[in-house]
This record gives sequence, structure tokens and C-alpha cells, in this order.
Amino acid sequence: MNPGISVIIPTYNSARYLLGAIDSVLSQGYTPCELIVVDDGSTDETETILRPYRDKISYVKQENSGSAAARNRGMQLAAHELVLFLDADDLMLPNKLQQQAAYLQLHPELGYVSSG
Repeated sequence: MNPGISVIIPTYNSARYLLGAIDSVLSQGYTPCELIVVDDGSTDETETILRPYRDKISYVKQENSGSAAARNRGMQLAAHELVLFLDADDLMLPNKLQQQAAYLQLHPELGYVSSG
């Protein structure tokens, strides 16, 4: 059984990149997985471009408070034991979630794993 993973994407005026990041998470095929997008007060079209994804993601918008505050808000909302932060302008390689979760299961003494 896979451990649950909450993927948190903090975003601020990154609409032109955000859908690529979201699609790279949704294409992982890993379950259970939730995707939380924390909009840190964007003034671009972020909210509009996310409308078609509302049934696949959790979305919250907050007053601009900085990326650390956006990550912390995502952590408060996270339902799963494992948490992964993904910047809005980054993409996940295929099978990233499966590989990192498996590695953590093999090495329970570790608190986290990271990648480039």
C-alpha cells in the first residue's frame, strides 16, 4: 500500500508556468495523492486558468505573504503523511512520487528525500 502524498505548489503570478507543474503532478498516476495549490495573492490570470482543474486540485488563495507562508498554509491543509513542495515553474519527472515514496519506505530512518 502506498503512503499518501500531499503535493503543495505555492504560486505568485506564475500562471504561464503553473499548468505545466500541475500536469506533471497529475500525470504521475500515484495514489493516494492530493494536489494543493496555494495562490499567494497573484494578480495575473492564475485563478482563471485553474478553473478547469478545480475537481482535481485543492485551491486556496491568500493575501500575499511570501513563499514560506504559502508553503506553511499548504502544510496546514495537507491530509497525507508525506509532503512534497513543487515550485510553480518546475516539472516532475515521470514516476518521481513512486520512486521517492518507495525509497522512504525502504529507509524509514530518513526524515526526507530531495532531488535536483
